Amino acid sequence: MNLKKVIKALNGELLTKDVNIDIDVTCAFGSDLISDILHCTKEPTLLLTGLTNPQVIRLADMIDLFGIVFVRGKRPTDEIIKMAAKRDLPLILTKFTLYKTSGILYNSGLASCKI
Repeated sequence: MNLKKVIKALNGELLTKDVNIDIDVTCAFGSDLISDILHCTKEPTLLLTGLTNPQVIRLADMIDLFGIVFVRGKRPTDEIIKMAAKRDLPLILTKFTLYKTSGILYNSGLASCKI
């Protein structure tokens, strides 16, 4: 599943406009705890989260993320969007909850990451 399909499936909004969204995504992981994200992501991942602080972008520097989907309509600040754009990191916003977002993507064929 590529990021274009993710955006469509989630009625999402791409927040980082000049990034590549033709990326094929192989798995996703959802959490609002940085410690869980660090512990559980062992492969390139699409992160689903409600975290909208700068640490979530810095986290992308430490693990291999395809992009970040912000759930529950939580919009990051312009500063965070600029940080992501500099890293060519796609940021997507959806109004769906983390649970519903996970279900939509799983039912669309996107696997859960191995932990």
